Amino acid sequence: MRRIGWLLLGVFICHALSVGAREYRTREEVSYTRSENPYALERCKLDLYYPADTSGFPTVVWFHGGGLSGGNKFIPEQLRDRGLAVVAVNYRLLPKASLTDCIDDAAAAVAWTFREIEKYGGDKRKIFVAGHSAGGYLTNMIGLDKKWLARYGIDADSIAALIPFSGHAISHFAYRQAKGMKDTQPSIDEFAPLFYVRPDAPPLIIVSGDRELEMLGRYEENAYFWRMMKVAGHTDTYIYELDGYDHGAMAAPAFHILLNHVRRIAEPRP
Repeated sequence: MRRIGWLLLGVFICHALSVGAREYRTREEVSYTRSENPYALERCKLDLYYPADTSGFPTVVWFHGGGLSGGNKFIPEQLRDRGLAVVAVNYRLLPKASLTDCIDDAAAAVAWTFREIEKYGGDKRKIFVAGHSAGGYLTNMIGLDKKWLARYGIDADSIAALIPFSGHAISHFAYRQAKGMKDTQPSIDEFAPLFYVRPDAPPLIIVSGDRELEMLGRYEENAYFWRMMKVAGHTDTYIYELDGYDHGAMAAPAFHILLNHVRRIAEPRP
C-alpha cells in the first residue's frame, strides 16, 4: 500500500513508457457490438489510436467515467505518443440500458481488441484494461468475474493487467440507487468486484485519490479490495493513494502509475 506525493510522483514520470514510434494513426467510430439493438448500434463504438511505424506494442483499453449514466469516449492525452495503442470505448448508459448491458459492452470491447489488435501491429499478450470511476468499476468486473469475457471466447486471465482508477469494489452506486439503497449503504453481491476476489486473476493495480478527499469512502473500499486479493493469495496486487487529489483530479497523475506498470509488465528486464 503506497501513498504517493509530489516527490515520489516524479519518479513515476521519469519511468514512463519510452516513446517507440514517430507516427500515430486513429480509427474512429468502429462498431464492436454483435447486438441488433438500436441503442447498442448507436452507442457501442470505439476509437483506436495506435503507432503506425512499429509492431509488438502494448494496448490500453480505456473506459470513461460518468457514473454509468454519462460520459463519452476519449483518448487520454497522457497516453498519446507513448509507444502504445489506446482503445477508447463508448458503452451503453443507464437508464436506457441495464447494468448488465454496461458490463457486457465492456467485455465485448475488450474481446474486439483481442481479435483485432494484431491487424494493426499490436501484441494481444500485452492488452491492459483501465478506466476512471465507472470505467474502473467496469475494468474490475470484467477482469475478476470471468463469465463476461467467456461469452466472447476470451479468458479474462489473458489480460496483461487491470488498472482501475478510483473504481468501485463494492456494488456500483447507480445499481444500489436503483434498488432504493442510499449512497452510504454498501453492498457486495454479484455486481461487486469484491465478490470475485481470486488468486489467479490478472495483475491488479488499484489507484485511488486521497482518502480524505475521495467520494464516499472510495479509498477504503479499494483498500479492502487490495487486502482481500492478498488474503486470497493474489501476489501481484498493488494500491496507490494520491495525496491531495480528489475523485476527479486523481486521474491525471494516475496515468504515470499506469505507464510505469505497463512498462514493467510489457517490457520486463532480463
